[in-house]
Amino acid sequence: MHWPTPEALYVKGRDPSADVLALEGADVIADALPRVLADLDARDTREALLRGAAKAGEALARSGLALAHAMAQAIGGRYGFAHGALNAICLPPALRFNDDFVPATLLGGRAAERAEELARLADFTTLRALGVPVDDLPELAGAIAQRPGALLNPRPASPADVLELLRSVS
Repeated sequence: MHWPTPEALYVKGRDPSADVLALEGADVIADALPRVLADLDARDTREALLRGAAKAGEALARSGLALAHAMAQAIGGRYGFAHGALNAICLPPALRFNDDFVPATLLGGRAAERAEELARLADFTTLRALGVPVDDLPELAGAIAQRPGALLNPRPASPADVLELLRSVS
């Protein structure tokens, strides 16, 4: 699922015409995900979640990816963890890092907090819980800082910045 739809709203070179898709996708996902997790058999809420993910995916395809995706891709590529789980863990600190660029209208002005709440609902809590060794964080931070998504992030993210973000969710 393309939950890090907020990235489409602030990535360098974004397509402003995709903003409406990103905002709608975020709202639909934030509404539908808790209902899906409460009742996995409810077809209507699962369909709503998929519609939200489709909107978010289109927004990301049109605008591009930023720091949260760079973090998730590098960690997932190294350890083979699920991309969605890593996005759930990496999005809140990336949103906080990019706070000056996150639209105030996103998720009622509580984008990072709401993303964190949704991650916890799905039981995605920390990198350590997934099995990422703390000793690997400095090397990962260096690799992440060089990924295209990190380079297109609106706020420059040095390896030291990324290490701090990784430690915040380890």
